[in-house]
Amino acid sequence: MPGDGIGQEIADSVVGIFQAAEAPIEFERFDYKGTDIADDSPKYKEILSSLARTGLGLKGSYHTPLGAGSVSRNVQLRKDLDLFANVVPIKNYRGINTRHSNTKVDMVIVRENMQGEYSGHEQEVDPGVVQSLKIVSEYSSRRIVEYAFQLALNEGRKRVTAVHKANIQKATDGLFLRTFRSVAEKYPSIESKDMIIDNCCMQLVMHPSQFDVMVTSNLYGNICANVAGGLVGGPGIIPGANIGSGVAIFEPGLRHSAQDIAGQNKANPTAMILSGVEMLKYLEMDQYATAIETAVQETVAEGKFLTRDVGGSSTTKKFTEAVISKLTKNE
Repeated sequence: MPGDGIGQEIADSVVGIFQAAEAPIEFERFDYKGTDIADDSPKYKEILSSLARTGLGLKGSYHTPLGAGSVSRNVQLRKDLDLFANVVPIKNYRGINTRHSNTKVDMVIVRENMQGEYSGHEQEVDPGVVQSLKIVSEYSSRRIVEYAFQLALNEGRKRVTAVHKANIQKATDGLFLRTFRSVAEKYPSIESKDMIIDNCCMQLVMHPSQFDVMVTSNLYGNICANVAGGLVGGPGIIPGANIGSGVAIFEPGLRHSAQDIAGQNKANPTAMILSGVEMLKYLEMDQYATAIETAVQETVAEGKFLTRDVGGSSTTKKFTEAVISKLTKNE
């Protein structure tokens, strides 16, 4: 599902690289725009049918216009498939100069996808007066916190930090925080701590190396991921995944469709390529995942084919060709 904006270009990049790596993946491709896939449209049903059959997707971002009446197709897809866990790995890469280039940044943000103020429960209660409902349940909170601790165990990570605003949002974030502390007791080998979202943003900018796994609600997760992503090079290099009980969709972690540079051969395909790498890891195809990830890292470190968003002057196609060249060389 290439999505809108730069989606077609970066999807083509992934397909070419997967073919060069001989990854045993056959794609069913749905070149639909966000405006094509209204809830009951045949095209949307095609996508749901494919995902139900395969349990797997690789996706660009669908553009959501600003203003009233615009339903996010990205959010709708996650809701319809109960993709409750958004997982965004953030780390810095040799070859991309940032404020923290000399500090190791390596964290995973685990974001709850289904509830909270980001889920779109809004209504007009009187002319000129609207309200947004923030709904938090113990069930959804426990599910995402358990996921975060299990991820920490599986990846050998040492700390899980809950991000919240329980000092003000005492009922909703208070429930999330109490649930976090309850779950943390089951994982004595993993350090647990919590941090208010305001302080967390500041700490991310000042000392990002202190974070390992972060678990948070929907809106705060969006904020934290974008702050953290900005520290290491921006949306062009951050992969991501949305995980449910029976379906997983992999997509760039910061969810930018980049409408302004669509079709100009300027887009950085790294985030989409690495989302494909995360998909291969999910499928336990580690041989192919490692080969592609290594080729990307070497291409970035070399610095000759960086796109403009990370300080270079190269193009989408040239970066892709460089990664393919590294794959062929490393065989």
